[in-house]
Order: sequence, then C-alpha cells, then structure tokens
Amino acid sequence: MSHTHDLKIRPEYFEAIVRGDKTFEVRFNDRNFQEHDILHLQEHDGENYTGRELSAEVTYLLDNPGYCKEGFVIMSIKGIEE
Repeated sequence: MSHTHDLKIRPEYFEAIVRGDKTFEVRFNDRNFQEHDILHLQEHDGENYTGRELSAEVTYLLDNPGYCKEGFVIMSIKGIEE
C-alpha cells in the first residue's frame, strides 16, 4: 500500500526535477518511505512556500547502509503528470 508524503524542497532542487536533470531524492527516513509512495514536493525558499509543487512516484529505494548515511534513503523518482 503506497502513501503520499508532503515534503518541502529547496528551489534549486525543485527546478532540477522540473528540468528532468534530478531523478532522485535523498531523505532522512523518518516516514518509512517505500517504493510506489508518492512524494508531493512543495517548493520552499527557506522562509515561505512559493506555491510551486509537483508529485513524483518512488520507483526504487536504496537503504543499504553500505551506500547510504545511517538513517537516510536514496529514492529514484518519476514525475507524475497532474
């Protein structure tokens, strides 16, 4: 069963996803992220939300401590057309 996670994202990373250059997300795994979860990414400039947002599906999740900092995951993401 997939879940939707509302997450803040800095403008430079948000824009890289919009351009298609950034196809992954690295996050502290305090939400038990899983493959097929939806990341609802809301652009935040450090003080305010900008109003820009997008959704992406987690297509692959790497949580191997040999490759990830303890407590973190690397997620491959694919944008969802809304």
